[in-house]
Amino acid sequence: MSARWKLLAAAVALVVAAGCGLTGGKDTDAASVTVSEPSLEPTSESPEPTVEPTTEPPSPKPSPSKTASKKPKPTKTTPTGPVNNFEHAACFNLEGKAVSKSSAKSALNAAAAKHYWPTSAPTLTVPSDVVRAVAWNESGWQSNVVNCDGGFGLMQLMPDTVSMINNRFEQSYNVKDYKQNAILGANYLAWLTKYIGDNYFAGNYSLSTSKCASTSSWCLLNAVIAAYHAGVGTVEQAASSKKLPSTQYVYVVRSLMKSCFCDTY
Repeated sequence: MSARWKLLAAAVALVVAAGCGLTGGKDTDAASVTVSEPSLEPTSESPEPTVEPTTEPPSPKPSPSKTASKKPKPTKTTPTGPVNNFEHAACFNLEGKAVSKSSAKSALNAAAAKHYWPTSAPTLTVPSDVVRAVAWNESGWQSNVVNCDGGFGLMQLMPDTVSMINNRFEQSYNVKDYKQNAILGANYLAWLTKYIGDNYFAGNYSLSTSKCASTSSWCLLNAVIAAYHAGVGTVEQAASSKKLPSTQYVYVVRSLMKSCFCDTY
């Protein structure tokens, strides 16, 4: 090819290159052509990010404490009222104000210490535990209890018994006075001891438990306690067979002599 034709071919190549620019056919200088960097901003066509499910199990809820659900154990309390076998009769009422249990106890002990037979039986006394136990079983040491059968006060004395003791000992004890009520009851127990001891135990007046181990045996202590409950006539009727009457009453009184809630006063 001649030099002229080489120059003409080079010119044509420049024209073609200029018409096929990088800007899609825009008539733009080569120096102004730039290459755009891809944008990092999400476009409206970009999918929303998804949250992958966790493989860890959900945290367990705290379970209630076993100890917290347990009910507290009930607290044992010491009884404060009449207990140890004392029960009111089927019908009763209260007359006036009762004295304190400590005052009742003092009155019963003082009544037991008296000598009711200073001449014919100077050594005869009724043990204080017998007087206290009988009184507790009869009234719970409530000085103002009136029973429907007529029994009154600490020793639950019947009107006929009060009259007999006052006449026999030439006294005028008032059954409604708690101290004199205690004396009347102890005096009646002393009279029963003397009467039953003279007639059925050869003049022996001992009310010691050592001579009366069983609560159902025929002995002076049991016979006196039974007579206080059932009457001396009932004991006399049982003397021939020596089968003790009112054994349940005797058992309760003897039990109270050993251990009684009343001892806490």
